[in-house]
Amino acid sequence: MAERTNNIWNDDDGEEEKAPRKKHRVLKGFLMFFLTLVVVLGVVLVAAWRDGTGFDALRRYFNYGKAEEVSGTAAYHYDASVRNRFAQLEDRLVVLSDTRLTILSPGGEEVWSTTVSMASPALSAGGGRVAAYDVGGTELYVLDREGELLHLTAAEEEHFIAATLNDSGWLAVTEQKKGLKGSVCVYNDSMEQVFEFQARERFVTDAYVTDDNTHLAAVTLGQESSVFVSNVVLYDLTQTEPIANYSVTDGLVAVIGQQGDRLVTVSDTCLTYAGTDGKIGASYTYSGLYLRGYALGGDGFAALLLNRYESGSVGRLVTVGPDGTELASLDVNREVLDISAAGRYLAVLYTDSLVIYNQDLQVYASLNGTDFATGVLLRPDGSALLLSSENAGLFLP
Repeated sequence: MAERTNNIWNDDDGEEEKAPRKKHRVLKGFLMFFLTLVVVLGVVLVAAWRDGTGFDALRRYFNYGKAEEVSGTAAYHYDASVRNRFAQLEDRLVVLSDTRLTILSPGGEEVWSTTVSMASPALSAGGGRVAAYDVGGTELYVLDREGELLHLTAAEEEHFIAATLNDSGWLAVTEQKKGLKGSVCVYNDSMEQVFEFQARERFVTDAYVTDDNTHLAAVTLGQESSVFVSNVVLYDLTQTEPIANYSVTDGLVAVIGQQGDRLVTVSDTCLTYAGTDGKIGASYTYSGLYLRGYALGGDGFAALLLNRYESGSVGRLVTVGPDGTELASLDVNREVLDISAAGRYLAVLYTDSLVIYNQDLQVYASLNGTDFATGVLLRPDGSALLLSSENAGLFLP
């Protein structure tokens, strides 16, 4: 039989009264926390409703924590080289030099690397992947966050000219081949070749698969009346013959991409927007100014750095919408080292400061004392990587 006792000195007298008080304090604390959370979220939502930046601030907070814990610190470390090229894979950094290709995680840990030999290293990013290749060389790699997805080697008498990745991770490789003026091979997101065309009449300089993975736009170079002309040839990926083409008659195309549902080309004299039917929908001319830089990564806008003279730092910063209209312009009277666009933002690295603008070229955030930096990579949430010779640091607005 269990022993039963009754200790008058250790009974529960008064516990019934203390418990409700304790529960009341806990409930009150929870309500205060909940109300504070509601207020904070309300402020963020109001800001987000007003200009969309509130959601980005919230994303940065959950992704990186407080700004003072991250800003000014070196997030990535790499070997110094004047040939270093950089691209982002979410929170990882791809570094390509003439001797090495590396993926770094935050903190500088090496995720993957390989030895390369490239005279003119170049990187192209899209769809969560990066293409690394040697312009005029024979080596090409495609990487995701973990490492190599594809490795191509061209024949010695042939070489790679350009490589682009669309928003779905489809790859277009432009290559010079013996007996041809050029060729383009298309690889799907599984890195399987699904299309190829060969050019016999005009040189091919670049190509891009539309973001819906249905068409290929190839930039060719020819002559009309003794003047070089860029022509964009359009292919349906289910057909072998071109379905349309259009000319950029007053300029040589430097790059092709896509904004919204329109193809966009940047030439030395104008921006041109066109559909896959070969019809030019809009264009923006530089009005005699010289193109010094461009960025096509913004959502719904392209950014141009235009100079009044062939050299010097007197010029204009311009944002242009897909309809060819100028969204905003800003006079620039100091040296610009680099520009980068992503999401709703444009980052401009000056010799001594970094300024992040919105598409209307209103200042969103700035950082002084950046004379150590030589380049910038912007992220869609408004944060930016400042690149120096040996490391990259994260700036959080």
